[in-house]
Amino acid sequence: MIVGPKSHALAALLAGTALLSGASARAQGAPTLKDRLDGAVSAVTGSPMANLDVDMKHVLDAMKKLDPKPLPKLSPAEARTQPSAADGVKALLTEQGRNTAPEPGVSTRDLAYDTAGGSQKVRIYAPDGATGPLPVVVYYHGGGFVIADLDTYDATPRAIAKGAKAIVVSVEYRHAPEAKFPAQQEDAFAAYTWALANAKSFGGDPSRVALLGESAGGNLATNVAVTARDGNVEKPVRVVAVYPMAGTNLDTQSYKDNAAAKPLDKPMMAWFYDQTVRTDADRSDPRLDIVGKADLKGLPPFTVVTAQIDPLHDDGKMLADKIKAAGGQVTYRDYPGVTHEFFGMASVVAKAKEAETAVIEDLKGAFAAAVTGTAGSK
Repeated sequence: MIVGPKSHALAALLAGTALLSGASARAQGAPTLKDRLDGAVSAVTGSPMANLDVDMKHVLDAMKKLDPKPLPKLSPAEARTQPSAADGVKALLTEQGRNTAPEPGVSTRDLAYDTAGGSQKVRIYAPDGATGPLPVVVYYHGGGFVIADLDTYDATPRAIAKGAKAIVVSVEYRHAPEAKFPAQQEDAFAAYTWALANAKSFGGDPSRVALLGESAGGNLATNVAVTARDGNVEKPVRVVAVYPMAGTNLDTQSYKDNAAAKPLDKPMMAWFYDQTVRTDADRSDPRLDIVGKADLKGLPPFTVVTAQIDPLHDDGKMLADKIKAAGGQVTYRDYPGVTHEFFGMASVVAKAKEAETAVIEDLKGAFAAAVTGTAGSK
């Protein structure tokens, strides 16, 4: 039995919401009785999930109903069949009686690029009605280097293509454990050089190419920028790293605070790294431990996006701080009340729409600066 001030707060909260209908509250975007009860229980137990925005919570509730299994208890092949955050969004839209079709106004076609391990797919997203040559965004999806694919991460490239009036090249890459580190980083750079060489063939402008990645993709986007600098390859005009896997220290404060967060928790991150590395020495490689080991001087301007309720929150914050300390330009945006994977949820999560709009504006600014020759001036 819970006693003391927290129990009184819980009782008052329940009394104050007793007349709320779950269906009507959700239709209004307001907290349901269940939302308030769950929040109160999380607050009493000290869970970070007590800080969830209501719309973010509704997505996680929808995901929970899909009964995902804990990834660390599964084989990689089994893990790849589990419900994703995108499935949770679709389930919530269905529950709300809303359209689950992809956002209109964007066309796609699949092409391929060559890697050391064979051919890999790229999906080209082009905004309808736009005339080229258009700026290009090379996009790397998440999934801890192990799970997910181009279909899982469809929402972000569609939104960026439409909002930024850009061609988005969504990149598939070899997955661990079938292809161990650094196969993913090597593929990511191969895809970038392919995009530079082939941009004109799909209506893109090779002088205006940016990078964007989510989670594991944030690691890849950052590494591509570093490799381009070191190899004297044309730099991207901007890099956007969304809650990036930027370090291998699983004992940061955000890992401690969000050890049991959803949809990403600490055991999942440990499992992802275990599947990816060849030996423990790889965990100290600057391509994985970016914030601990990498040289981040001389990089293009960055945007770093983090979510409050995310084990990777501090990875992103440290990446932004390290780029700034190295003399680089960085825009850091932290969003409270949301979790890992929120960025592609603009159809159902208000903070996701806010973050998406901000990133689009950063990209448009970088593309405009590239045209006028003022890239990196702001």
